[in-house]
Amino acid sequence: MKKIIHWLLHPPVTGPSSIVILRLMAGGVFFWEGILKFVYPNQGVGRFTKLGFPFPEATAHWIAVGEIVGGLLLIAGLFTRIVALYFIVQMIVAVLTTKISLYLGTSPLPLPPAPPKTGIWAVLHEIRADYAQIMVCLFLLLEGAGRRSLDFLADTREKLTFASS
Repeated sequence: MKKIIHWLLHPPVTGPSSIVILRLMAGGVFFWEGILKFVYPNQGVGRFTKLGFPFPEATAHWIAVGEIVGGLLLIAGLFTRIVALYFIVQMIVAVLTTKISLYLGTSPLPLPPAPPKTGIWAVLHEIRADYAQIMVCLFLLLEGAGRRSLDFLADTREKLTFASS
């Protein structure tokens, strides 16, 4: 367990500076989707109610706050691995709770506006953004935030403090 915690808390920070582009993309999407859950009830509480989540108001707000805070942390490149892991789990849960019923044609949410409306092709089309977010977060989980990140600054400061001791 110690090795896993160490791995999560000490991501590699020597990756290319261009990783910031991926962090801005994924972090930005999570950030504004979190805000939308508060601004538009059909995206937050209403959606969680239709999907049958227990305590939909608390769940929607909890998820929204996690997306806002986590999105900002990804953008800044702070606690990148922990946040990326959280978002991977969240997105897998989102896909499973919304797309299986789409596959079966029993979704409580509105069906896609154009064919395919149900089945595997509808699911593959509808998960494209979820899939992209999962893949970017998987990359960040494995490769870290890169040199233009607060993780890099924290790692550099930690090494300087350790070297001067």
